[in-house]
Amino acid sequence: MSEENKDIMNQTEESKADTTENNEDEYEKVCYICRRPESKAGKMISMPGNIYICPDCMQKTFDSINNSGMSYEDMLKMSGMNMNNIPNMPNMGMFMNDMDMSNMNIPNKQKVKKKKTDEQKKEEAIDLSKVPAPHQIKGMLDEYVIGQEYAKKVMSVAVYNHYKRVATNTMDEIEIEKSNMLMIGPTGSGKTYLVKTLARLLQVPLAIADATSLTEAGYIGDDIESVVSKLLAAADNDVEKAEHGIIFIDEIDKIAKKKETRSRDVSGESVQQGMLKLLEGADIEVPVGATSKNAMVPQVTVNTRNILFICGGAFPDLENIIKERLNKQSSMGFNADLKDKYDNQEVLEQVTIEDLREFGMIPEFLGRLPIIFTLNELTKDMLVRIMKEPRNAILKQYEKLLELDEVKLKFNDEALEAIAEKAIEKKTGARALRSIIEKLMLDIMYEIPKDDNIGCVTITGEYVKEKGAPLITMRGADLPLLENQA
Repeated sequence: MSEENKDIMNQTEESKADTTENNEDEYEKVCYICRRPESKAGKMISMPGNIYICPDCMQKTFDSINNSGMSYEDMLKMSGMNMNNIPNMPNMGMFMNDMDMSNMNIPNKQKVKKKKTDEQKKEEAIDLSKVPAPHQIKGMLDEYVIGQEYAKKVMSVAVYNHYKRVATNTMDEIEIEKSNMLMIGPTGSGKTYLVKTLARLLQVPLAIADATSLTEAGYIGDDIESVVSKLLAAADNDVEKAEHGIIFIDEIDKIAKKKETRSRDVSGESVQQGMLKLLEGADIEVPVGATSKNAMVPQVTVNTRNILFICGGAFPDLENIIKERLNKQSSMGFNADLKDKYDNQEVLEQVTIEDLREFGMIPEFLGRLPIIFTLNELTKDMLVRIMKEPRNAILKQYEKLLELDEVKLKFNDEALEAIAEKAIEKKTGARALRSIIEKLMLDIMYEIPKDDNIGCVTITGEYVKEKGAPLITMRGADLPLLENQA
């Protein structure tokens, strides 16, 4: 190995060591017994093996020694004994018998970063001139999401205002309120995909949680604080960074108030009530590195006043509630309103807070979500565009897979329309496209590696409708051949 390479390796090892030391300095010390960070428990007492004990736990340990009635000379003589057998001294037994300190270190995911100084805050402050404008955010979303123009515009403006709110840290005279959002749309219309795409494009911490697993405190399931703990993990356990993040709660319609129930509604109305302070802004005790509170997990306090909440749900059968409100005339006679005279999409666009209350959302919860908007149901043309236009379109993925086998893949227009029609029949939105194309490509992906002479595969509308076979073009051939076995 040359001297230059040795110098480079030595510099790399030194930089790694410096990085490790800096990373250790970034995190707070955590008491091994009570798992409280140094900011809450006070200055830690250092023990062998990088273990830290807070003064309270150390005092309790000394008290247990005094209460045991044993002298310190007897304690020294018993250094080789199992200390766990001594009555009234469980803490001391923990120290003496677990001197293999390798298993006693706090895992990285449970370490809490130290609070930043005023100088560090100024250095890391968001520059308003570098914040992307709403039309720029929407332009980035357009590359991945087809349609839903209104939804993309609303989200772009909300995120831009959120950045400005964080950058200015609210003004002295006028306090800028956060604009929590509620998006309503049928399944497969792109609610979650919009937020996931936004998470990839922006540098703000973003966490995606599912409301179906949330329950009232004390019951089996995730506590409401677990939503914030996911954001804290996304912010690398940096509390101040997490307090300026975005949380997307999916399937929010699943915590609607249950109708005609005789049992306690632990995953419905009670969850909405528990989230009220979360949405409005409060100091929340959050477990670090876990979704539920327990004695072995450190906890920190996160203020949710500057966290932007986005809620999304399909709200099935909400159209029927809106139609009943719109049909104000008599349901009998010549002037009766027909229930099917409204298109479902037109109905959803006329949703009001009263309709959501009838669905099962409590008014206090809806009052903390001032921006309510709907997503359009995907049409045939939109499904065709979804298959071929986005950067990571599903057709581009399969073209790349076959390109690795040096085979071209083509879909004609009739095939794309037939696939879109099948997806509409399944009524699961864009999610149906993957399953349909996966079934179409199964035999082709299986047969092509057998024959190295295949140069191009064309998927036709007849093949999609199961009335024909794909067109196979051999290498060097000008005319496609019909492959019956594909």
